[in-house]
Amino acid sequence: MKLAKSLFLGSVAGLAAVAGAQAADLPAKKAAAVEYVRVCSTYGAGFFYIPGTETCLRVGGRVRAEFRYLEPLDRADDAIGFRARGRIQLDARTATAYGLLRTFVRFDLTRDTGDYGFSSTTANVDQAFVQFGGLTAGRTVSFYDNSDLPTGHFGTLRFSDAPTVNVFAYTFSFGNGFSATLSAEEGRFTGTTIAGTSVFTEAGQTYPDLVGNLKYAGTWGTAQLSGALHQLRSDNVVAFAPGVFDYPDSELGWSVSFQGSLNLPALGAGDAAWLAVSYADGALGYLGFGSTATVGTLRQSVVDAYIGTDGDIHTGQGWSIAGGLRHYWTPTVRQNVFGSWARVEYDNVAPLAFPAGLGVGVDFTEWRAGTNVIWSPVAGLDLGVEVLYANIDPRGPNPINSQNDIWEGRIRVQRDF
Repeated sequence: MKLAKSLFLGSVAGLAAVAGAQAADLPAKKAAAVEYVRVCSTYGAGFFYIPGTETCLRVGGRVRAEFRYLEPLDRADDAIGFRARGRIQLDARTATAYGLLRTFVRFDLTRDTGDYGFSSTTANVDQAFVQFGGLTAGRTVSFYDNSDLPTGHFGTLRFSDAPTVNVFAYTFSFGNGFSATLSAEEGRFTGTTIAGTSVFTEAGQTYPDLVGNLKYAGTWGTAQLSGALHQLRSDNVVAFAPGVFDYPDSELGWSVSFQGSLNLPALGAGDAAWLAVSYADGALGYLGFGSTATVGTLRQSVVDAYIGTDGDIHTGQGWSIAGGLRHYWTPTVRQNVFGSWARVEYDNVAPLAFPAGLGVGVDFTEWRAGTNVIWSPVAGLDLGVEVLYANIDPRGPNPINSQNDIWEGRIRVQRDF
């Protein structure tokens, strides 16, 4: 029995030794190398290389919560309102032999209630563009505007305040901070109807707004001179003589603007002032107006053009001057003081479709002024409060007992990442 047990154990040991020797001769399978995410410092903080590529990506966003008090016009009106806005954005950049290749996309989702007006939560493509060398194509900030202005206001001011539009543009960089851009952009239109009556029916566009700028950006600040051409093409059929009907000849609206800023380190680190001056003829959207300028119970209609008694297209003209000052009281507490003045007027040819006595289609002046204080206890977090006053002064028929000024207050909490 002991002999059988010894033979069995010896056989097992021998088989184990042979199997071990054969296993040692097999090729060993190495573990796959782990590809770690690498930091990309070429384009600033927050970028990293997409694994397996030479493309740098930055993921960012914003959350904004806002509460507003707006002086009510009627007992049925809300005096308070809430806004919640979320933002998600991606910025991908790749260095190529032809220059920088950049792709940028930004989505905003907003929920408004109360005096903001109710809005369902839907995604808005705020920006989506491709840059390749000097080419920019997609939706981005209009090249009419200087997006480097240190504005800092929450409420509305009357100037072309960096709206996003669809563009095809090319930027020429001359070095030392100088550049020039030519851009084809979607048209900016003010209102064409008043109280349901058309004063100027837009015909289909046959070419986009043409925008150009000359810009300098340096250590002391920035300066930009811009211009825009805007097509005015009417679909109104008018009588030029008994039995003679035709469309008015098309006209060309235009606007010019200077927008600049000046850093003021002598006042304090981060302090700056800014100024925007614009004139428009037949292109009042470039002054920051929509179809109406509403202050209190006064609603002044703003139109690029109208059909005069002579059957021709006549344009509205306007000025806009806006500016402000940013001052840091401490490294984490800053204050903005700002204001704007705008003037809209029409020529002496009486428009056919401006209803009499409604306070519309007349010259008016509007001014706005406000201030805010913002505390940033940690990087990327803003806690701010703002007050703004607006006044409008029509130079024509004015409704009885109308209110021509209004107060507005806001509280904002915002986190950028």
